[in-house]
Amino acid sequence: MQLKRLITIALFVAFVFACKEDNSAEEAYEKEVAEIAEEEKILEFGFNLKNYKFKRDTIQKGDTFGIILERNNIGYPEIYQIAEKAKDTFDIARKLQVGKPYTLLFPSEAANDSLPKPTTFIYQQTLEDYVVINFEDSIQAYTRTKPITYIEKTATGIINNNISETLEEKGLSQKLAYKMADDIYAWTIDFRRLQPGDRFKVIYTDKYIDDTLYAGVHDVKAAYFEHNGDSLYAFQFETDSIKGIIDYFNEDAKNLRRAFLKAPVQFSRISSRYNLKRRIAYYGNKVRPHKGTDFAAAVGTPILATANGTVIESTRRGGNGKYVKIRHNDTYTTQYLHMSKRLVKKGQFVKQGDVIGKVGMTGNTGGPHVCYRFWKNGKQVDPFKQKLPEAKPISDSLKIKYLEHIKPIRQRLDDIFFLEAEPLEPENTITEDPLTDIQ
Repeated sequence: MQLKRLITIALFVAFVFACKEDNSAEEAYEKEVAEIAEEEKILEFGFNLKNYKFKRDTIQKGDTFGIILERNNIGYPEIYQIAEKAKDTFDIARKLQVGKPYTLLFPSEAANDSLPKPTTFIYQQTLEDYVVINFEDSIQAYTRTKPITYIEKTATGIINNNISETLEEKGLSQKLAYKMADDIYAWTIDFRRLQPGDRFKVIYTDKYIDDTLYAGVHDVKAAYFEHNGDSLYAFQFETDSIKGIIDYFNEDAKNLRRAFLKAPVQFSRISSRYNLKRRIAYYGNKVRPHKGTDFAAAVGTPILATANGTVIESTRRGGNGKYVKIRHNDTYTTQYLHMSKRLVKKGQFVKQGDVIGKVGMTGNTGGPHVCYRFWKNGKQVDPFKQKLPEAKPISDSLKIKYLEHIKPIRQRLDDIFFLEAEPLEPENTITEDPLTDIQ
């Protein structure tokens, strides 16, 4: 088809030139050829895949780099040489994970007397990050990140039942609910007690990889919520660029958060409260004090640090199972028990909301949950009976900057009409496009 198009265009150009000496037809021809050439490109991982044959697969149980290359006609002496050369960039012999995708590139035309052999192995560590091991001529290994695009959007909603249902009806991500419930309004709105007629506006960014792959809600820039007759603004602002601490403040620069989240897991239920007089039938109805608060959640659910702090323990011990303990300051310490997986190390600084582990059933537990323990001045207490401090207020030196910063954002929020129809179209696009070599 492409060849026929070129022939037709060429004949047309010849006819025009025979009638009149004019370079416009030649320009049209060159433009058409360029467009066709562009259609012939499939760019991915910095390669034009039109120049290769390729095979996609995922790492299976028992797969190694050597096994994958061997079953694609590469011998072990060459495999060893490739792995040795690449290991300073990425230890391909040890770091392949089951379920992760990979791509093999083959020459578009192999010699008739030889079996097809790949020239490049591409391993996707995440949706964004990948490793390229190219051994076509010399052995080269490097890591790259796919181009990431952030599209700024706005959305509105009027509550009929709950916020999750409202978002679902409008085709919006449930992560918006998590962001508003846990990151922004956790201490000002009880999202389990929203009223019909409550309504919200939000300015947020969606994340896309390679312009097409949706990777979820990236961030919420600002929000407005009407609840029980109150109008609640929230604006995102970075208060510590060194530690990367970002908080949400209202129109008067008051911090909307407390120093601690209400719970270490999102949208969970309390299965057992702090109770020093708890009696358990299994132990003959004897008093067995429970000095933690249990939040029931499925195995693998992310566990969040409830406040900024430093990890002082990350280990496994007895009935606690796998756990993490964080010192927040001289007064407060928290602990998170029964994890299936710990994701932080001793000495590491964590921010409020960082994922520090996954819910599990390690240690003494009858079901999947996280036992959340809370210390005040070295004594375990019930966090729900404490008058917890507000998050760090904005400094006087930053307050003027903040108030100037939110003026246009507030105007944008105020100009958004409440809609019950489809979500609004994207308004602005910000692209992070890491440099890649097209080969």
